[in-house]
Amino acid sequence: MSQASKQEPIGKVGDDDPGKRSSPTLGSQHAQTDSSAPSVPEPSFAEQVRTLLHLGRTGTLSSLSRKHPGWPFGSVMPYALDDHGRPVFLISVLAMHTQNLKTDPHASLLVSQPGWTGDPLAGARATLLGQVTALPEADLETSRAGYLARYENARAWVDFDDFGFYRMDVSDVYYVGGFGAMGWVAAADYTRAEWDPLAEVAAGIIEHMNADHADALRLYCRAYRDIEADSAEMVGIDRLGFRLRARSGKRLRGLRLAFPHEVRSSQEARKVLVAMVQEARHTLASDTD
Repeated sequence: MSQASKQEPIGKVGDDDPGKRSSPTLGSQHAQTDSSAPSVPEPSFAEQVRTLLHLGRTGTLSSLSRKHPGWPFGSVMPYALDDHGRPVFLISVLAMHTQNLKTDPHASLLVSQPGWTGDPLAGARATLLGQVTALPEADLETSRAGYLARYENARAWVDFDDFGFYRMDVSDVYYVGGFGAMGWVAAADYTRAEWDPLAEVAAGIIEHMNADHADALRLYCRAYRDIEADSAEMVGIDRLGFRLRARSGKRLRGLRLAFPHEVRSSQEARKVLVAMVQEARHTLASDTD
C-alpha cells in the first residue's frame, strides 16, 4: 500500500475547528463550527504526532497473543524515542508481551495526549504500527542512554539478565487530533518531522496567559476575529500560533490565531504575544477614529 497516497493534506485550519489537539470543550459543550472562518497555518499531523510522542511517557502496546492466536493483547508500556522517532522499550523476556513479540513482532502503540482532562474523545492520540524486535547491538549504547535519561528509576533493573531493549520500526501512523480531525500519516513523514520547539514550555505559557493576561486574550478575539468575548482562555500554543476558547453569552467557540512569524522559544513567544497586543490596541484605536 502506498504511504504517500494516504498522507493527509492538512496544513491549515479555521476558527471553531473542534477537531484539533486543543479542541475547545467545556464539560459536554463543544465549540461551534464556523465554515466561513479564515484558514490559519498549523503544524502538520506528522509534527503533531512527533510532539505528542515526545511529551508522552506511557502508551498501550498491543501485541498478538501467542496463547490466543489472532487476539490482540494490550500492555501498559513506558517508551523512549530514538532520533528517528522509533519507540524503544525495556522489557523482560518473562513478560507476556515479550513472548508474544518473539512469536510475531507485529504490534501497535497507542499514545494519548498527556495531562488531558477534558472529554476523552476530544484529546489527541496516535497509534503507531510496526514490528517490534530486539535492538541491534550497534544502537544499544545510544538507545540505552536515551531511555535511562527518560526513566532514571530503570537503572535498578536495566542490567538484569531477563531484561533487554526492543524497538518498533514504524510502518504506519494514525492520528486523531480530536473531533473531526484524523488521518493516516506516512511513516516517512513521521520520521522526518520534528517535535514542536514550544512543546516543553507550552504549558507554562498557557498557564501564565490565562492567569495574568485574560484582558489580552479578549483583546485578541476582538481585534483579530471581531469577536466580543465575555471571557477567553488560551488552550494551545505552538511555533506557528495559538488557540483560544472564547465565550460570548452562552456561545462557546474556538479560534486559532497565527503568529506573524515562527517562534521557537518562550522568550520569542512572549515578544510576539506582546507585539500582537500592541498591534491589536492600535487597530482598535484606529477603528474608533
